[in-house]
Amino acid sequence: MKEIKPQEGFQMDFLSTPADIAIGGGAAGAGKTFALLMEPLRHINVEGFGGVIFRRTSPQIRSEGGLWDTSKLLFPIVGGNPRESSLEWTFPGKHDKPVKLKFSHLEYEKNVLDWQGSQIAFIAFDELTHFSKSMFFYLLSRNRSTCGIKPYVRATCNPDPDSWVADFIEWWINQDTGYPIPERAGKLRYFLKDGDNIIWGDSKQEVLDRCPHIVETVLKAEPDTDPKTLVKSATFIPGSIYNNKELLKKDPGYLGNLLAQDEAAKAQLLEGNWKIRTDGTDIINFVKMKDAFTNEFVKPGRKCITADVALKGSDLLIIGVWDGFRLIDIDIWPLAKGNDIINALKDLAKKYAIPQSQIVYDDDGAGSFIDGFIETAVAFNNGARPIMGENYFNRKTQMYYKLGELINKGLMYISPEVANRKFNNKTIRELIMNERRAIKRDKKDMDGKLRIIPKDEMKTIIGHSPDIMDMMMMRMFAEYLDMPKDEKPKDKSGYGFF
Repeated sequence: MKEIKPQEGFQMDFLSTPADIAIGGGAAGAGKTFALLMEPLRHINVEGFGGVIFRRTSPQIRSEGGLWDTSKLLFPIVGGNPRESSLEWTFPGKHDKPVKLKFSHLEYEKNVLDWQGSQIAFIAFDELTHFSKSMFFYLLSRNRSTCGIKPYVRATCNPDPDSWVADFIEWWINQDTGYPIPERAGKLRYFLKDGDNIIWGDSKQEVLDRCPHIVETVLKAEPDTDPKTLVKSATFIPGSIYNNKELLKKDPGYLGNLLAQDEAAKAQLLEGNWKIRTDGTDIINFVKMKDAFTNEFVKPGRKCITADVALKGSDLLIIGVWDGFRLIDIDIWPLAKGNDIINALKDLAKKYAIPQSQIVYDDDGAGSFIDGFIETAVAFNNGARPIMGENYFNRKTQMYYKLGELINKGLMYISPEVANRKFNNKTIRELIMNERRAIKRDKKDMDGKLRIIPKDEMKTIIGHSPDIMDMMMMRMFAEYLDMPKDEKPKDKSGYGFF
């Protein structure tokens, strides 16, 4: 009889975790699909057990070497019978009703309603980052069981820094480097979903202590409920091609294929980096953005202040102080009033001996009142036409492309005094690295003009407006302050950007 067993390392760890929800992988070639398919086989002799393994589209299920092909290599060994028309396997077992494992798609959001009223003991997602957050959590509500097997979820994926999954597993990932934290691999954490927010803790009790309002509501409706049953456990288990000895033996050339990729693709696919994209849409390179915190060689130069203005009730007020392309100070106000903004700008200008004519502020919306109090400050209009008629959709796009060029050439420095300052329990460094993800190229318009993605899409990626990056973007406009209208500025930066 042929023996089926997981390989040591990733597969063994993935198949042995007790977590309610386990997400595995994070790199190509780790043996993720095989582990995902092997997981439910331990229950095929349990009467009433059943499971569904999801892929985003049906063609992906049937693709060469994909889920269905791999299942045909594995499931017949334990007596599985395929029904290719319905993408379903049955396992006769020792009971009257055979166990079923089904493959299905969730191509559209509405497809989750196909599972309304379902009871699924085992739910699996292949390439979880391809599914939306709402799809995942809706299917979680279908994860229930009366067969004696505690319902659970398993999922695999490759890194995607813009996905909701990246946010969900951030505790297991070094947010500075993008790589998994070895000592946290496979560790359980606990959570409860409170509306759109996820409340995390190191124990079930810690989670419950953080959301007593939920406990109170449930106990009023069901007094006999054990509150701890409301809390789910989750883990992330990173994998590597080096754990997959069978693949390396059967196809040693695949490792060479990964090693032949460019640095970004290699970091993502081979090394499992969750902060790097390979689709070419990032305007600011992840590694070069990190370099900005250590580029001490960047020379001082034009002193100026840039401000992304917001009044009480809207986005954050961000004020940056620059010495050349060195960011030397920052001021963040979550609930700023008009007089607070004016005083903050004037105080910083005085502190750093910066003429008020070297203050650039966002003139769109809330910032429009500033010229009445600081007459020589310069308004920046995001939607204005590009300076010098360059081929950009608008002025904001133009400045973001120039900011990306500056940072990617290693010509910006963010001082430790700024980088290590904290706001909302995160350092400015962490906030900047996160906001960088939202600054992306969009498709060119019908006139061939370069574009960036709309702010609504940026907010979808990071959950809020990229306020710090907007402040940094306006620093590029400061290079134009001394030039005659519609003429090329004198490039005092010395770097040849204008």
